[in-house]
Amino acid sequence: MSDEEDDEIILSELETEDLVLQMHDDLYDGLREEIEEGVNILLERGWQPYDVLTKALVAGMTIVGNDFRDGILFVPEVLLAANAMKAGMAILKPLLAETGAPRMGKMVIGTVKGDIHDIGKNLVSMMMEGAGFEVVDLGINNPVEAYIEAAAREEADIVGMSALLTTTMPYMKVVIDAMVAQGIRDDYIVLVGGAPLNEEFGRAIGADAYCRDAAVAVETAKDFIARKHNQMAAG
Repeated sequence: MSDEEDDEIILSELETEDLVLQMHDDLYDGLREEIEEGVNILLERGWQPYDVLTKALVAGMTIVGNDFRDGILFVPEVLLAANAMKAGMAILKPLLAETGAPRMGKMVIGTVKGDIHDIGKNLVSMMMEGAGFEVVDLGINNPVEAYIEAAAREEADIVGMSALLTTTMPYMKVVIDAMVAQGIRDDYIVLVGGAPLNEEFGRAIGADAYCRDAAVAVETAKDFIARKHNQMAAG
């Protein structure tokens, strides 16, 4: 950086409140290094890792998610923002584990058997992490067993399935039917998504919800987790 750039923002010189707002902007712009620096500064200033996660990163990604939903931002920008978020998360993850911070929930996600498309799934994974969920990404071409084993192993709250081909869509029902047959269907919130799907299809195969895009997936997951917690509290 040259000395002429007098208007350059020095993160460490900002008041904490302004720093958090600047981090929201930097996330929006997908500035990875700035996010790492901001996270470290907040930690140095005595912030709890969970507060850094929720107030700086998740709050920033919420703005990104809303603008993505409203068509102001597009996939490339969201991927950049999510990448910057990941850089901040990498610093916070070990600290969050130590402090036993409350978690939003855990999701196992993958593209179904026969399907190798993963951009939509990756976007959902990143946005879910951006919202504070723990995400285990199974990748592409997943058979029934992969979902069921991972969901049990990870003690997941949510199972997410993605398909981009009309020919692989029916496989989602194969997975859900297997869960029903094993008596574990009610243990998980099942969310499905992908270009050829719609709400009617989601209902027909027995999913809890169809999610049109990553922003909707996050909102839907939050709603279901909140309901689950309320039921547990009431029970």
